Amino acid sequence: MPDEEIQTLNRPGAARTVPAPTRSAAPESARTPSQPKPEPEPAWLGPVLIVGIVLAALNLRPAITSLGALFEEVRTGLGMSGTVAGLITSVPALCFAVFGVTAPRLSRRFGPAAVVCAGMAAVAAGLLIRPFAGGAAGFLAASALSLAGIALTNVLLPVIVKRWFPDRVGTMTGLYSMALALGTSLAAAVTVPMTSALGGSWRTGLLVWAVLALVAVLPWLPVAAAARREKRAAASGPGTGVRDDAGPKIVRSRTAWALGCYFGLQATGAYITMGWLPQIFRDAGVSASTAGVLLAVTMVMGVPLAFVIPNLAGRMRNQGAIAVTLGLFGLVGYAGLYFAPAAGAWAWALLLGVSNCAFPLVITMIGLRAKSPAGVVKLSAFAQSVGYLISIPGPLLVGALYQHSGGWDVPLTVMAALLVPQIALGILAGRDRTIEDECGMGD
Repeated sequence: MPDEEIQTLNRPGAARTVPAPTRSAAPESARTPSQPKPEPEPAWLGPVLIVGIVLAALNLRPAITSLGALFEEVRTGLGMSGTVAGLITSVPALCFAVFGVTAPRLSRRFGPAAVVCAGMAAVAAGLLIRPFAGGAAGFLAASALSLAGIALTNVLLPVIVKRWFPDRVGTMTGLYSMALALGTSLAAAVTVPMTSALGGSWRTGLLVWAVLALVAVLPWLPVAAAARREKRAAASGPGTGVRDDAGPKIVRSRTAWALGCYFGLQATGAYITMGWLPQIFRDAGVSASTAGVLLAVTMVMGVPLAFVIPNLAGRMRNQGAIAVTLGLFGLVGYAGLYFAPAAGAWAWALLLGVSNCAFPLVITMIGLRAKSPAGVVKLSAFAQSVGYLISIPGPLLVGALYQHSGGWDVPLTVMAALLVPQIALGILAGRDRTIEDECGMGD
């Protein structure tokens, strides 16, 4: 990243667009006693925000992928039935959909920075509690607490970027998307060896990730306090006649629905890949250890591309071409798994890793398809809630088809077929328009 861009990011006052009615540009002589001069934002806010965003993103998936790495040990240790184990694997998407809906209301009431701070605290609390659970119910409740915090942060990080860095949406989205991919891969790769090094207990292996979540809370404490002071100062000034909850009627927007459905289909593909790709390779004759490495390759592809794709998307007026390209990578990858799963295993893993980078693309488009933070928070909550609900049955359907057909031909055909509507929806969602315009609202 160029030095000039870093310096710009470190100046939130320069990167943030403030509505004119709130901060008047009138000269000092024109100000009345009831219009105090607004205080400049502190110089430390920009760097601390960047650190906070990166640390928050690092914590958005380890609660899930660390459990996946030790799931067999957890299931045995807590005496979970198959039904309860299946419920736990489907809880993340359900929590993301259910709790994500509450983010706009909480953001209006407390401010997005305060809600992200509370979300990180909930993640840390859940990760601290669940290793000490004595049964499946307690473990599930603690996991749900962490997932609720993740759901709120999922929705509000695009809002934070839009509010404080409106002219760097692509860069900042790329930064936290890369951190998210890194956290996902890191937890999947190191949880098992780290658990062995710490004595072999799954409880210790899961507890370690609470430390990272606790660290992530720290930068959000001063940011939330600064945002709260600013909100109080704005409330004591002259009224603007604009409600805090002003924003578009999201359900009237075709772009919002396209984003929600696109989010759902890309999440479906990602969950299917994470859940079933190693089994596909093993059934083709690949060793278990190599199959695990192939999955890691697929996931690691998201780390560099999660930074590149949002930056590229942010410079384009229409992001449909990127959606088409990612979908074509996925189609070739699934075709390879169908015809020669073992012979080209490394190539198919790489291609599917590229295709799964539709996630940073859709997160970037959420920030670009709304004009204001109020619009972004509604669009983010809507798209992610709709999307995660759509994604819930995907892995279960593929598992049922695999069991019923006795092989991977039918499931792979279905997985490839889902990419066709995903590409079409990506073209619709990538058009250069905003939800405010579609809903007949001005700036």
